[in-house]
Amino acid sequence: MTGFAAIILAAGKGTRMKSALPKVLHEIAGRPMLGHALAAAQSAGAAGATQLLLVTAPDQQAVRDYADSLDLPRNCLTHCLQQQQLGTGDAVRAAFDKAGKQNRFIVMFGDTPLMRAEVLAELANSKSDVTVLGFQPDNAAAYGRVVMQGDTPSAIIEYKDADADTRALSLCNGGAMGLSRRALEAYLPQLSNDNAQGEYYLPDMVSLAHDDGAATALVMAQPDDTMGVDSRAGQAKAEALMQARLRQKFLDDGVGMQDPDSVFLSFDTEIAADVMLEPHVKINVGVSIGTGTLIKAFTHLEGVRIGENAQIGPYARLRPGTNVGDEAKIGNFVETKKADIGKGAKVSHLSYIGDAELGMEVNIGAGTITCNYDGFNKHLTKIGDGAFIGSNSSLIAPVSIGKGAYLGSSSAVSKDVPDDALVVTRAAPRQIAGWGKKFRARNAKKDK
Repeated sequence: MTGFAAIILAAGKGTRMKSALPKVLHEIAGRPMLGHALAAAQSAGAAGATQLLLVTAPDQQAVRDYADSLDLPRNCLTHCLQQQQLGTGDAVRAAFDKAGKQNRFIVMFGDTPLMRAEVLAELANSKSDVTVLGFQPDNAAAYGRVVMQGDTPSAIIEYKDADADTRALSLCNGGAMGLSRRALEAYLPQLSNDNAQGEYYLPDMVSLAHDDGAATALVMAQPDDTMGVDSRAGQAKAEALMQARLRQKFLDDGVGMQDPDSVFLSFDTEIAADVMLEPHVKINVGVSIGTGTLIKAFTHLEGVRIGENAQIGPYARLRPGTNVGDEAKIGNFVETKKADIGKGAKVSHLSYIGDAELGMEVNIGAGTITCNYDGFNKHLTKIGDGAFIGSNSSLIAPVSIGKGAYLGSSSAVSKDVPDDALVVTRAAPRQIAGWGKKFRARNAKKDK
């Protein structure tokens, strides 16, 4: 079998997160950390991992369910249970027992959402039996240290087991590792738990391989690539770093941002060149934006497709299932949900459009709502091309408004309207002369 297998370690309990949700299911940029790790392994190198060996604890069914829900190639994912938390070496043993016939393996962690595919590709493509991922942080703190002999790693020493000279080294262990089948077969059985933690350390493979005369190598990464998340503070830091990456990517691709630090993006966001994002725009998952579109300040988008040269916001909220056509306008304090809005249509302000189909050049007046929910079911509103909906109108679904039809302001419509018709449902005005004066006088007497 060609390619490589990726062993993803995800059995950690994550107690410092102080959450009922398993650590690796906490999100960064709209996707669980485990999703980022699996995606990186899949896209590493020319073909990515041919097998994903996911190591979890027996009580982590939610983690396994999430992985099963992903659109992965058939038979690519293999679940491996680590019955007891006995260290990374023990976790890799659980995975290797279920591995296919690949000759190359990478080991990575499910809580490293910033790990880049190109770094994993270097580990996978290395010809050495054991390839170490190293990095040099500004503060080495309590990271394990990589001991070098010439140009090759000779050992990785955990901080708790290191002496003063070893702790003075600046080259740190990045966690991920590239391994040959031969190395796993030869050195996994030799791992010992004779250390400060009483665990089987996978990094001990380095000294075993080096002392045995096997080839070892070093791949360098940026500190961000290796960052593991084990607390809420760490999650917030990882989110900030991921957002910085995403913003830079889109800036490089020709997307304008007046204040990049106030724009928040998702892992799957699609934005064409010449889109302009004003400050305080939040883009959740499932959003694509066509070229030339302006997203004004304080706009919230989720599950939305927006065409070219449209204008959205400010203060607009577009919810899942919304499709906005080219040159359409969605204005301030407008909310949409499951709405198809045609080319050149205008929903300029203070309206709710849900479960609706709007044709081309439709005009929606201020304060218009589609009354789509009867307490049990959602119903559809259809508005034909060129229709004009007056301000403060209520469209009581299911209802169809014909092409070119006009609804007078404050109309409440529950029956279909033909093409080019005018509908006005306001009651005839009634005037009572002098009523106000009499009302005030009557109430003034009551106050005495």
